[in-house]
Amino acid sequence: MQKPDVESLARIASGGDLAALNVLLVTVRPEVLRLCTRILSNREDAEEACQDTLHAVARNLPGFEGRSAFRTWLYRLAANRARSTYRRSGSRELTANVEVLSGMADARRTSVVAITRLDLLDAMGDLRAELAEAVTLRDLVGLSYGEIAVLQQVPEGTVKSRIHKARLQLRKRLGHDGDADPVVA
Repeated sequence: MQKPDVESLARIASGGDLAALNVLLVTVRPEVLRLCTRILSNREDAEEACQDTLHAVARNLPGFEGRSAFRTWLYRLAANRARSTYRRSGSRELTANVEVLSGMADARRTSVVAITRLDLLDAMGDLRAELAEAVTLRDLVGLSYGEIAVLQQVPEGTVKSRIHKARLQLRKRLGHDGDADPVVA
């Protein structure tokens, strides 16, 4: 069975075709959940962010103008919803992590990891949109430079430049002065 073309489905669904919208949402759900899971370590939070993203797609698709690829728009929505979910549940997740891991790991270290992740999400929010998208697609979603270039409709060199700039800004914001790129995922 051939996988539906997401870009075509999005175009049709944005015109008000509810059947196309339903197929689109079912088709992109695993992809959205995978992205949310990479951003949020708590499975329930990832599922909540995924649902929020799918609702946002259904609500906002008629306004999608197609200036970027649908997947780029979708990834931006998912990353924003995951970031919002994390901010809402950050203290809950931190407390749960400390309680669950208290017997297995040093609670102070667990707290540092959770806080660092929140700092990273905040730092990502400060990046220009095209930089945040590029580094998210590369480091969180795991797309190749070529795939990102197609999604963002720019040359591959531009993608590499955006990712490099994003990593430098993230490193500066997070206080990392070393030569290695920060680990995002």
